[in-house]
Amino acid sequence: MEILVKPIVTEKVTKQSEVLNQYGFVVERRANKVQIKKAVEAAYGVTVVSVNTMNVRPDRSTKYTKSGMIHGKTNAIKKAIVEIAEGETIDLYNNNI
Repeated sequence: MEILVKPIVTEKVTKQSEVLNQYGFVVERRANKVQIKKAVEAAYGVTVVSVNTMNVRPDRSTKYTKSGMIHGKTNAIKKAIVEIAEGETIDLYNNNI
């Protein structure tokens, strides 16, 4: 089971990384906080202070077309906001993994 799926690179998370030293990741839905902490420490070589997780529900949508209504939804994901120790950084823009 691959714990870290991908980093979250948005304006809000980028600002959190600059100000609060917190980084966001999309993680495996069955992963717990201890597994996420170990995966981030192993992948990036930093010390993790805390991990906050959230389950994001799927978004449902309906499209009206010539052939009728089409229903769809996105996948449910789990996000993790990881706070690392003061003075350490994670370079998400470099492909070193």
